[in-house]
Amino acid sequence: MMPTAPRSAGREAQSSLYTRSVRVWIDITAPAHVLVFRPLIALLRQRGADVRVTSRRYKQAVELLSLHGVDADLLGEHGGGSLGGKLNAMATRLPALVRWARGRGFDLALAHGSHELALAARWLGIPCTTTFDYEFATVQHWLGCRAATRVVVPESIPGERLARIGARPPKLLRYPGLKEEYYLADFEPDAGVPQQLGVDAGRILVTVRTPADFALYHHQVENTVFPRLLDGLGCNPAVLAVVLPRNDAQREALRRRALPSLIVPGTAIDAQSLIALSDLVISAGGTMNREAAALGVPVYTTFAGRMGGVDEWLIREGRLRTLTDPSSIVLVKRKSQGERVRRDPALLLDLLLSALT
Repeated sequence: MMPTAPRSAGREAQSSLYTRSVRVWIDITAPAHVLVFRPLIALLRQRGADVRVTSRRYKQAVELLSLHGVDADLLGEHGGGSLGGKLNAMATRLPALVRWARGRGFDLALAHGSHELALAARWLGIPCTTTFDYEFATVQHWLGCRAATRVVVPESIPGERLARIGARPPKLLRYPGLKEEYYLADFEPDAGVPQQLGVDAGRILVTVRTPADFALYHHQVENTVFPRLLDGLGCNPAVLAVVLPRNDAQREALRRRALPSLIVPGTAIDAQSLIALSDLVISAGGTMNREAAALGVPVYTTFAGRMGGVDEWLIREGRLRTLTDPSSIVLVKRKSQGERVRRDPALLLDLLLSALT
């Protein structure tokens, strides 16, 4: 396990200078962003900062904000799967963010991939740090990287890919490992979560995440592995597969399949506890793959788009496996907990705060 880097007294004193009486604006545009910012918001407030949060009205993100006790002002909607829909949503949300933030005296804006926040902050003259860990959401990052004061990304993303979207030193800063190793550093799983979902402890527990079929970088790519995977797991009496959909349309489609070994939760759940207690995780997305890797849980990816630098690195390290044939999966109960990687979220926060200097 990689050790947590020690925090020097000098750096801690410097950090408190960055945040004492500072007003910070954080914008949430996807469910994973709630998890990223939860420990950072707590650290900022411990250091004396005044933190305000905005979020678009995206059901799972709003549910997770409530689950983690984060108050947010809701501005704008999700734009759907088409480029036109996303541009229309941005055309409405961007001025709403500007109106909301104007006159509030923010010293810093922080985002995980919210190009709308970066653009609004640039318009208002507020220093902004944006961070992300998948480099091929090209339109989004092309806008956000150029508007931001700082761009903070994992070390594993090749520099030439970042340069193409406007992220170069000295604007560009990097952190080691996975963002999930930082925001899950203080996490301990709730052993009651599987039982709350009706999971039989004697069966093999598999957590499954659906493809992000409305994300632009998935378009023009057909994921044929995933339907076969669902059929195989859903008809296996030795398995209980908890499938976590990304939206209500996916939830209803999964329920219509009426597969006996699938469980489809009706609302947002403590997915991190479910992952930590699973025997196997299979995800077509990115965040859940990386959470499993950080928590030491065996994980397969069925992602059908272009592989990003973080996942390429995890595959080289043997912490993530690609799945092209569902029949090749070995389904067994885990006999022991895997080794976790924990990193100090204050190290990540200090990189984000560098836009203040």
